[in-house]
Amino acid sequence: MQIEFKIKINSSLYLRDPDATEVGKNIVKMSIKLISEIGYEQFTFKKLAAEIPTTEATVYRYFENKHKLLIYLIDYYWAFIRYQVLYSINNLKTPEEKIRTIIDLLVWEDNDYINSSEIDPKALYYIAITDGSKTFLSKEVDELNRNQVFMPYKELCELIASVFREYNSDYQHANSLASTLVETSHLQYFFMHHLPRLCDFSDRKDPKTLEAFLENLVFGALERG
Repeated sequence: MQIEFKIKINSSLYLRDPDATEVGKNIVKMSIKLISEIGYEQFTFKKLAAEIPTTEATVYRYFENKHKLLIYLIDYYWAFIRYQVLYSINNLKTPEEKIRTIIDLLVWEDNDYINSSEIDPKALYYIAITDGSKTFLSKEVDELNRNQVFMPYKELCELIASVFREYNSDYQHANSLASTLVETSHLQYFFMHHLPRLCDFSDRKDPKTLEAFLENLVFGALERG
């Protein structure tokens, strides 16, 4: 299934809108490919320019630095997931079904039948796992937050929290549980593949075992609350 959607990313993240030109679109597509292959730490605009190909100066005309480019990519990912959640839970009748669907979409590896002509969602999923927290774990977080660059992440968590309240209207920590679910889904996936002693399902490396753990975590919290 191919998903087509358009999102307007916060303009403070770029100097020139990459979605407005073919060069800009290639910068985004190739940065996803390159970061997923070599990692954010090894990624540079010089290497990106060589892959496109274009000049390093051209890349800098679109993005001030690679941190703002990373935030742009992760914002796109959160918006993409939120769109999938909205689309997938629209016709579901019970909050329990909605929560299970949300968890399935957060553990995205077994959903690669869903694709987009704009991006490589599987590569972007891996970038979100390994580098997503770098977008806000920085000295500039308060200034970035004032510029509302984390809005796609907040909107996804608010959507998830609203489903938790639908399941249990008395639960008092829906926002905290929503952000915990999102972050835990990524951390435990990373541990499953790279730091197996920090999780309990590394033998099979099956995303469904991770989903079962997350369902236990969420429903246990909501029912106790």
